[in-house]
Amino acid sequence: MRVVCVRAENPGPFTLEGTNTYVVDDADGTWVVDPGPALPSHLDAVAAAVAAGGAPWRGVLLTHDHADHADGVPGLLERAGAAPVHAARGAAEVVLADGDRTGPFTAVATPGHALGHLAFVAAGELFSGDAVLGRGSVFVWPSPGALTGYLEALRRLQRLELTRIHPGHGPRVDDAPAKLAEYLAHRGAREERLVVALAAGHRTIDALLATAWSEVPTVLRGAAAVTLAAHLDKLGEEGRLPDDVERPALSGPSQ
Repeated sequence: MRVVCVRAENPGPFTLEGTNTYVVDDADGTWVVDPGPALPSHLDAVAAAVAAGGAPWRGVLLTHDHADHADGVPGLLERAGAAPVHAARGAAEVVLADGDRTGPFTAVATPGHALGHLAFVAAGELFSGDAVLGRGSVFVWPSPGALTGYLEALRRLQRLELTRIHPGHGPRVDDAPAKLAEYLAHRGAREERLVVALAAGHRTIDALLATAWSEVPTVLRGAAAVTLAAHLDKLGEEGRLPDDVERPALSGPSQ
């Protein structure tokens, strides 16, 4: 299986070096995982990588429908030719759910960062979207059971005996078990800090962020507040959240 990473020129605090688009060839054909943003130069490069493989053009897989991963779909299809789009929701010709197979890929539901988020496993390698990044952590959007579901998804991925991770942002991860263990440990440590802050009597958003997310830079404070809400929801679901805790005011079902 040939995997080519084409990185979009959209660096930033949330996209790191930029969005990673993957062109994947196997014996059956060529697939693109997450076409990325609608930047002409990026889509030109992705289409060129599709053509360079020389295999039949099979289609697009979307881990989720955030703009930096999905807005490039129409432009890529204009350049590479018509092909079906596979995703959990939205404008998809093939709607995928947990466990579905398409080409060499198996879809794995990875809730938390976005509604309908999927990761894709092929030949022991994980195309993780924004469920796992090459460096740093992801934010979890609060919806019923979001953080609990996200943690369970990470444990499921651990059980798959993966080798490498191709993340939506950041460098490739060559030790998948270590990265997944790191992600679970990070969430556990964050929860412990939050529980300690609540036990110390902190109840406001500012106080909880200052205590449990103290190392987060100002530019990522909003994302930290989103994840704080998801952690508070988890504690509430478990009956461990005091009644007088201020909760971040968030709009919309996802971001």
